[in-house]
Amino acid sequence: MRVLVIGSGGREHAIVRALARDGAVTGLHAAPGNPGIAALAGTSAHPASDPADIAALSRELQADLVVIGPEAPLVAGAADAVRETGIVCFGPGADAAMIEGSKTFAKEVMAEAGIPTAASRTCVTAAEAEAALAEFGPPYVVKDDGLAAGKGVLVTTDATAARAHARSAGRVVIEEFLDGPEVSLFAVCDGTTAVPLLPAQDFKRARDGDLGPNTGGMGAYTPLPWAPPGLMDEVLATVIQPAVDTMRRRGTPYTGLLYAGLALTTAGIRVIEFNARFGDPETQVILDRLETPLAGLLYAAATGGLAGQDTLRWRPGAAVTVVVAAEGYPGQPATGDAIGGLDESGCVPGAYVLQAGTAAGPDGVIRSAGGRVLDIVGTGGNIEAARAAAYEAASRIQIRGAWWRGDIAATAARTAVPAGADTSASSGTQQGGGIGS
Repeated sequence: MRVLVIGSGGREHAIVRALARDGAVTGLHAAPGNPGIAALAGTSAHPASDPADIAALSRELQADLVVIGPEAPLVAGAADAVRETGIVCFGPGADAAMIEGSKTFAKEVMAEAGIPTAASRTCVTAAEAEAALAEFGPPYVVKDDGLAAGKGVLVTTDATAARAHARSAGRVVIEEFLDGPEVSLFAVCDGTTAVPLLPAQDFKRARDGDLGPNTGGMGAYTPLPWAPPGLMDEVLATVIQPAVDTMRRRGTPYTGLLYAGLALTTAGIRVIEFNARFGDPETQVILDRLETPLAGLLYAAATGGLAGQDTLRWRPGAAVTVVVAAEGYPGQPATGDAIGGLDESGCVPGAYVLQAGTAAGPDGVIRSAGGRVLDIVGTGGNIEAARAAAYEAASRIQIRGAWWRGDIAATAARTAVPAGADTSASSGTQQGGGIGS
């Protein structure tokens, strides 16, 4: 099977790495890729956003399967364009990808499907925003209605800041705050059947103790020793399958990866958001644990064949990823800095490096090229061992001004936290309504 992966970040590096382990994959290409991906697959400096360009490259490479990583090309219709060429594509069409492209649309789907979520209001005018903020009260949760690269959400007790965010975004969704730990659950979908992957938890705030601004994600881990028994089955029955069924009834069948961001509140599971693709950085740890060959799974989803698939197999143990960020992230990140210590970091037992925001300079030196530069993945028999490996490997990276959170999976490594228990800032869990990935 010849597979083309669209994208250039740590998520795509994780996908390519998993595909490279699959004996059924006879050809592997990524566009545009990055220097780390280039060690595993062919790459080309090809646009990763324009649907027509992606379709043309798929034909040129005679791909048997195209996997689209980022959300922007999905919302733009890249999966539709590839499928129009007769090539199999893993990813929802533009109409279905609106489940991430518009939070208002996602709320409409949830209401129709009876999926539990936070009460919300879509606001366009300042008066509408003011009324919604007054209705729900602090902490205020204000979300850009459209795509915002994971940084379009503000959770604050400052009403002035909430108003300012609403004004700057134009069209926003304002909703009630959800308490309780957050969980990310992915499901591979073929338009009718959905197969859940391992749940994971990520860390959106920039600094230790869940302080600082929202980011695209500073780390993640799986499995979740504190998750309640039957969580995957409950989410599949009450969230994922109703969403898939509703999308099919609407005439926009959902084929691809459906990401459910969940809050485990004292009143039960509530959906914070849906995403239309593999989440970042949860993908890095989830695919590390997946033993079932990835290419066959994605191909089955893209061709309506999930019902006949065997039960997924998972490697024992745990995985933790720590994001190494550039100076200035999540604001204006510094770029162009040489990255040292990649070989040393990759030599730590149980650890490896996934490149995210990197590029090779004319001199061949790998340099920073984005806000989240590297994903350091640690593995081990339990979360404590995986976490230790990840941080040991991170300590060997040298990038001017680079930084990372020091508390990824810290609470999970110390103790199995029951659902609904300590979710204070020191616990390393995310606090409430709608911090998107």
